[in-house]
Amino acid sequence: MQIGDVIVDAWLIVLIVIGLVAFAAVTIIWGVRAHRFKIGAGAEELIGRTAEVKVELTPKGMVFIDDERWTAISESGQIEPGEEVVITRIDGLVLYVKKK
Repeated sequence: MQIGDVIVDAWLIVLIVIGLVAFAAVTIIWGVRAHRFKIGAGAEELIGRTAEVKVELTPKGMVFIDDERWTAISESGQIEPGEEVVITRIDGLVLYVKKK
């Protein structure tokens, strides 16, 4: 195929078109997947989840959730280390919990 003074092989044009179509398809597929992905960030994501007590809650202590250490206050009395608790609310960086 000749365009002006330049001669271009038809196979080269076919390969370029196939490459552009493949790129567009992959971009669209990744874009759709990105929009379906649920973002899990923020305090509202922690409410209702289960945490493990690491430092006795009398009523203040420490709990672990997702390998993160949080200061927690028990709303249901003393809770021993190793017990599981449910997060009921959050105030700043302090979790309020109750026995599971």
